[in-house]
Amino acid sequence: MSRQRVTAAIIEEDGLVFVARRGPGRHLAGKWEFPGGKVEPGETPEQALARELAEELGIACEVGEFLCAAVYEGTEPGLELLAFRVRRTPGTIELREHVEARWVKPADLARLDLPESDRMVVERLYGKGTGRREVRPPER
Repeated sequence: MSRQRVTAAIIEEDGLVFVARRGPGRHLAGKWEFPGGKVEPGETPEQALARELAEELGIACEVGEFLCAAVYEGTEPGLELLAFRVRRTPGTIELREHVEARWVKPADLARLDLPESDRMVVERLYGKGTGRREVRPPER
């Protein structure tokens, strides 16, 4: 089964994690997610994540360490979500594709309505519950 490679930004500040809610008319509308997006041909995951954050939130950032991969096979194509630690530069976040954003405590992430792939990342990084997940570095 083929997999779409997608990136996710784990932005942590002052003990809180940034999440945004998808707007209406989009796939998984209304669900909370770690911002990010599809890796386009010719891009590294880090380049894709920086581009997506600029497009969706109007922010510049420094993409840091790779944290984990969550593989979800519940759709065709399957999904490989690559989570990276991200540090944003000072500036205002603009919600261009999301309808709401929050800074939440890591312990509260499990209470949000998240897509399954994002939930797998939460479980891996913050230890909430159990789930099938695969953790490995992204392919270059």
